[in-house]
Amino acid sequence: MKPKFLLIDDDKDVLTVAEAIFLSLGCEVQTANGGVEGLEELSSPEKAATFDAIFLDVMMPGMNGYEVLKILKDREHTKTIPVIMLTARDRGNDIIEGYQHGADYYIPKPFNREQLVYGVDLVMGDGGEGNETK
Repeated sequence: MKPKFLLIDDDKDVLTVAEAIFLSLGCEVQTANGGVEGLEELSSPEKAATFDAIFLDVMMPGMNGYEVLKILKDREHTKTIPVIMLTARDRGNDIIEGYQHGADYYIPKPFNREQLVYGVDLVMGDGGEGNETK
């Protein structure tokens, strides 16, 4: 079965690039324009169960990524879905803050294909060995 990812970001260019990379790897992708829309995609246990991982930006209007992450980790039906922060906030303390909020991995922008593949392999249990997301 193909891995399916939810990409949550308010930057349409980032969504387009990340989606294209994952589609080229044979993955399924759903995008959400911001935190509120992302949480709507994960509102029910049935919808949330379709995702293998979530890619989440930090700096978004309305609801930032840390707020979204807290909600995801507090909800029973989303707390075990791996969350990879995908953000321009790339300073050491930013990365630590992401992990403190419950992120499973952290990829700074700008990113490349190899970073996305490594992050997915790492959080999906392949140890980041570059298995091209199966």
